[in-house]
Amino acid sequence: MRVLGVALLLATTCGAAGCSSKSDDDASTASVTPTNVTLTADQRKNIHLFTVQRAAYHRTVDATGSVDFNNDQATAVLAPISGPVSRLLVDIGDHVKQGDALALVDSPDYAAAVTTYRKALTTAHTARRLADLEKDLVEHQGVAKREEDQAQADAANADADVDAALKALVSLNVDPKVIKAIEQGQPIAPIHGVIRSPMAGTVVDRQITPGQLLQAGTTPCFTVADMSHVWVMAQVADSDAASVKPGDTADIATGVNAQRLAGTVAKTSSLIDPDTRLMPTRIVVDNAQGLLKKQAYVSVQIHSRQEANGLLVPVSALLRDDENLPFVYVAQHDGSFARRSVTVGYRTGDQFDIPAGLQAGEQVVVDGGIFVQFMQNQ
Repeated sequence: MRVLGVALLLATTCGAAGCSSKSDDDASTASVTPTNVTLTADQRKNIHLFTVQRAAYHRTVDATGSVDFNNDQATAVLAPISGPVSRLLVDIGDHVKQGDALALVDSPDYAAAVTTYRKALTTAHTARRLADLEKDLVEHQGVAKREEDQAQADAANADADVDAALKALVSLNVDPKVIKAIEQGQPIAPIHGVIRSPMAGTVVDRQITPGQLLQAGTTPCFTVADMSHVWVMAQVADSDAASVKPGDTADIATGVNAQRLAGTVAKTSSLIDPDTRLMPTRIVVDNAQGLLKKQAYVSVQIHSRQEANGLLVPVSALLRDDENLPFVYVAQHDGSFARRSVTVGYRTGDQFDIPAGLQAGEQVVVDGGIFVQFMQNQ
């Protein structure tokens, strides 16, 4: 009897435990399995549907980038003369024209060049006068022909020295008015060496300070760039690399009043960065208003010219669950709405390509999805 009582007790306990376990499993399953949402006629008036269809489109690739000046329209300004910097005339961000003075230099090169040019002019004048005199004497049989030939050669050599001295002054960016005064024999005041801009643009870098000793032809002084067109160096994911080609258009978000600037893909790298798995892409952007600043970070959308085909749904149809996974609500034959997980592909305008999760002809909620989600969670 005692054994029978224990057996009956165990059977009763196990039966109770089994019923409890099954009930918990069913409750757990019911809690994670979403049910279709049924709305009243009045509620459905606020729901708008979109019929999914396969269509051709052009992919939009999202990327980030940074602004750099256009290296095809920028130049480094080297010191044309040696000597200490006496005064800086511009700073970073200043706009300059071609030939504008950027800095003054106390340079002995100027004095030497001016002196050389004066001597060359005097020597050439004397040599030419002697050559003309020898020519006149030959005509009157006063000297031998060879003496005239030597005088003409000396005059030609002196003229060559004048030309060389003049080119030296021009290479030093000496003011043409100063050169004219030298040629006319006028006295000139001591002049500073001048570093001038070789092009019109913006001073984007300055590498010298007052008092710094410059070496002609080697010391970098400034960088001048035309900032009316800049480069945006975008970083494109390797999965999108095949969709981006030179010539594709791009939109650059400046962050200034949500304004966007238009650009064109100029070059794509033939290599993927092994660390970031990104492809550097150069985009040329019209920056006439000066909204893009060097080294600024920007958002980029590249519009591929390569045609693709897929199932497109409006951006507003996509919702996100607690794990940030995308889903949509699909209209059913019985009038209810089923929650359907989807895979999101490329974006084109205000639509996304859906590679998996939907079929052509199905209808998805594009306006009112948040309300449907609220009703489902009740």
